[in-house]
Amino acid sequence: MISPLHIQTVREVVRTGSFADAARNLGYTASAVSQQVAALERACGLVLFERRARSVRPTSAAFLLVSKGNDVLSALATLERELRTVASGERGALQLGSFPTASSRILPRVLAELSRVRPGTEITLAEGEPDELLPELLDGDLDLQLVYRYDLFPRGWPDQVIETPVMDENLVLCVPAGHPLSGRRTARLPDLESETWIAGRPDSRGAQALLRLCGTAGFTPNIAFRSNDYAVVCGLVGCGLGIALVPALGCVPHPGLRTLRLSRRTPRRHVTVLRRATNTNPLVKDALRGLMDVARDVEAEISGATGP
Repeated sequence: MISPLHIQTVREVVRTGSFADAARNLGYTASAVSQQVAALERACGLVLFERRARSVRPTSAAFLLVSKGNDVLSALATLERELRTVASGERGALQLGSFPTASSRILPRVLAELSRVRPGTEITLAEGEPDELLPELLDGDLDLQLVYRYDLFPRGWPDQVIETPVMDENLVLCVPAGHPLSGRRTARLPDLESETWIAGRPDSRGAQALLRLCGTAGFTPNIAFRSNDYAVVCGLVGCGLGIALVPALGCVPHPGLRTLRLSRRTPRRHVTVLRRATNTNPLVKDALRGLMDVARDVEAEISGATGP
């Protein structure tokens, strides 16, 4: 195996015509230079220098080695520079996973800022529910994954995963503009027993949270329409087809929709970000910082929009 160090040594010997001068310029002893040249000659099976009493004469093999070796050393120097930019976060790749409401309300600003401060970064986004994307995070296909959990559904994550809180959001009661509750700021859950509800699919955590929450009030909600798209849910409410309980991030403005909060203990959804403890991607730190900054602004915005 030809070593880049040996190529540099041979290049300096060719340039100076002397082991001693090359050693002095490179900071080695003359013996060390001689040993490196001998090792390289053994590796390539050629004589690189004709030894004389006071000097050495390069052979054609030495000139060939220097000529081609310059290209190798230049390529290695370029590679080293590029690796330094990756290590510093100036270049590289970042793979993010997220669920839809965070993708629409939080991530656009985060990605825009990352693209501005790290223009050489390649950023990819995978979207799905927390359990759908978790295997990709564990396998190393994702660097960060935004996830959520409801108050009524405590959950944990694998030991190799670090969880960092991002923001908390209230569950907002959405009613049609002409509903008797539309002019109020809060509503009591037991008073909603006779309402027609719009919810997510039965296997969704949002729909399960609604069932569990209504169960604590002593009734089972009458669910007439189902969609996991909160824009659809809010559109159905805005057209007077029922009421819904949605996370504040998922509350999509509609001219026929009004929002209020449940009185007493308002249920919440908690947004966190997951990463592998062994992840060494230098861009993760920048992404986490951006997430926290944007989430802080978004949390203030939705708190103001949904009242105290």
